[in-house]
Amino acid sequence: MLPTPRYLMTDPDEVRRVIRGNPWATFVSTTASGLVASHYPVLLDEDASTGDDIVIISHFGKPDGDTHELGQHEVLVIMQGPHDYVSSSWYDPDDIVPTWNHVTAHLYGVPEVLSDDENYRMLDRLTDHFEHHREGGRSLSENEEKARATAKGTVGLRMRVTRFDARAKLSQNKSDHVRDTIVEHYDQSNPKLAHEMQRIRGERDVDKG
Repeated sequence: MLPTPRYLMTDPDEVRRVIRGNPWATFVSTTASGLVASHYPVLLDEDASTGDDIVIISHFGKPDGDTHELGQHEVLVIMQGPHDYVSSSWYDPDDIVPTWNHVTAHLYGVPEVLSDDENYRMLDRLTDHFEHHREGGRSLSENEEKARATAKGTVGLRMRVTRFDARAKLSQNKSDHVRDTIVEHYDQSNPKLAHEMQRIRGERDVDKG
């Protein structure tokens, strides 16, 4: 990503917030056969993610795990937050170049492959995380025997992030009234992105104070 200073996110807390709010991740590996990419849900390991540490957990289908050569090298995990097109029709008349606003984090590390029991516990945790807030939410414990049999077709992983590269590109280079106009449009079409823009502006106002 472009190293524009005003867009950089260097606070691990901000990166953890991106992971929590946007759990669908892209895993990219450079393998003996070339580049490969896969997509899986990710959870932040809250107990291990303190201070500067960021630890994520996930799982692959076993064929994907073999393809990625999990545990043998560094992988890139892309966490994509809210994003959207910015029309130049929302700018001042003399400003005609459109752009794209986004919140994105690139995480790097070498995954640790989990044991079968650890993998099952991770899948149980992953399921509970996404089911607990749903009406009639389910649990693997309802049929643990079948769930464990299914889990054998997956491989779990834990990855301590050794470095990250994160950006919040949210029209920080525009005037306040232009940013307000963009937020008004996003309030209707992309409220999550509107919220991110308002957060950034709030932080900037605090810094000015």
